[in-house]
Amino acid sequence: MNEPTTHHTAPLVVHHPTPITPAAVTAAPVVPVQPGTIPAVASVVLPDGRVVTGYAVAPAQPEPVTAKPAVSRTAVNVALGGVGFLAVCGGLLLLTSFIAALTAFIGQLIILAAVIFGGWIAVQVLTASGHQGGTTVNIRKAVIKRNNFYG
Repeated sequence: MNEPTTHHTAPLVVHHPTPITPAAVTAAPVVPVQPGTIPAVASVVLPDGRVVTGYAVAPAQPEPVTAKPAVSRTAVNVALGGVGFLAVCGGLLLLTSFIAALTAFIGQLIILAAVIFGGWIAVQVLTASGHQGGTTVNIRKAVIKRNNFYG
């Protein structure tokens, strides 16, 4: 029963990574580039006597504004009419949903009033039979008295 079991295992193979030699990095030579034309140097004397020297820079020219195409009055009127129509439709949708909600609310109030009134009537009927001063009629006694079936 307790026989030794033999496991077959594959021989262990170890892989060693091969290092990558870095490429030789050489810096590119810096070659100064001369501008095509040498700008004029301007000197400005400030009111306090200091002199500021620098290159004159031409102001940046804004890009020309492209003329927008004219929109016809008909297109504007159609667009405004469409917006107005959508506003009216949305208003009517809100109005109808408000009316439906109001109708449901009034219906619930009517049901609530009926339940309260019915409960009040039930309380009046049930409490009236408890005391002698009410107009409770015992039908069996009345029939027996009428037919003289009492002894």
